[in-house]
Formats: sequence, C-alpha cells, structure tokens
Amino acid sequence: MVPMDSGSQHAPLPWDLWPGASAWASRLEALAARPEPLWIHGGPGLGVSTLAAQLAASRTSTVLEGAHTLPPAALAAWRTAHPHGICAAHGPCPDPEHFLELRLASLDEHPEAIPGLLAALGAEVGQSLPAALGALPCPGNLRELRTRVVRWQLLGQLPERPLAEAPTFEAEDLATNLHSLEAFLLHRALRRSYGNRVEAAKRLAVSRRHLYLLIERHGDPVRGETGNGTPPKRLLRAQNASRSKEPR
Repeated sequence: MVPMDSGSQHAPLPWDLWPGASAWASRLEALAARPEPLWIHGGPGLGVSTLAAQLAASRTSTVLEGAHTLPPAALAAWRTAHPHGICAAHGPCPDPEHFLELRLASLDEHPEAIPGLLAALGAEVGQSLPAALGALPCPGNLRELRTRVVRWQLLGQLPERPLAEAPTFEAEDLATNLHSLEAFLLHRALRRSYGNRVEAAKRLAVSRRHLYLLIERHGDPVRGETGNGTPPKRLLRAQNASRSKEPR
C-alpha cells in the first residue's frame, strides 16, 4: 500500500520510514482487508489522520476524527452505523472487543527512524539537511520535523537546545564553568536570532568583534560551523595552575 497524496502541499512520507513502522507497515493491506472497524491512535503529528484516511480509502469507508472524545454510547452507535469505519484518535481504544487497534509510535520511542526521515525530507526540498534538525525531544513528531525544515530553510533556525543539555557545572574551577556557560549562551543567542549575528551580538551585549571571537572558539550551530576549541587565557591559566598543584 503506497501513501496517497492527501491534497496537501506534500505527499505523506513512505510508511516504512515512520517510527515503529516495522511492526505494521508491511501488513497495511491485510489490516485494510479485515472486517472489523479500526482504531488508529497516537500522539500529535504522527500522521494518525493521514493513515486513517488511507485505510478508509482502501476500504471505501468512513473516518471518524477525534473518536477518543465520544462517550461510549455514541461510539457504539457510530460503530453500528459504520461497521467497516476507521476511528482516528489520540488515545487508546475504550472498546477493544469490537475494534482492531493500531498505535503509532513516536520519534522519541524510535530515534533510529530520524536519519531516514530527514533524508526523505531533504529529497523533497532538494537539499542535504543538518542532523541537528532531528534533535530530540521532538514532541510534534513528523509534523514538527517538517516545520523544522521550513524554519531552517527560511530562517536558518535549528531546534532550541533542550534545557537538559545546559551546562551542569560539574567542574570545580570557575574558568571551566564560565567556558561552558559562554558556549551555551552564544549558541542560544544565535538560534534565537535565526543566525543573524548582529542581533545575536545585541542579545549578548557584546561587540561584533567579540561575537566573532566567540564563534571562532565555540562555533555557530545555525550555520553548522564548529569552533576551533581554543580555550580562553583564563581557562589555560586555571588548567596550568591545577596541574602545578598535582603531586609529582
């Protein structure tokens, strides 16, 4: 079964690239041929409605969007009226006795799917996409990946660095911790400025010359540039002082 063009700007990505698709993609035709009504569910941006529409077209049946919001009596009445219908939902089936249920997995559950999805999206736009576009967490899943590609194309914007990746300041000396914080604040300012270095310098309250020195040291994540890793003099002094105190 090949994903159909739903009439949107982009055709759906191939089923076998979707996260967790190895468990169901090869069985879609058999699933569509079953006599029971189907319950397709998953988190936001996972293509629940897209897949439900594809299966409904194959069955020549009806899709019920937001099926998880219906009370049991209303759902039972709909099932009676549409015995081969497809329910698209954002929660598990409350009546598994009468429905065949398929849950779509998230990108966080299957990060191994991200490189293939980025390659397919890159083929759509005719560009090689930076791996940073697939950074986790990605709560919007397939839809968010597409949005990230658009932001990167138009604004040079990469996903915001998760707070969990902020410096943990485990070093004892002040210089090392300041070096880590400097890199974090620089990269955040560049992302929030969509790669505009004049704006980033204003956000950091530094001169453009100082900004370029920082970029030379720590790199520019928006443009995919890596820094030379040369530590500032204060850090070199701290490292030398630390080594001089080591017992010989």
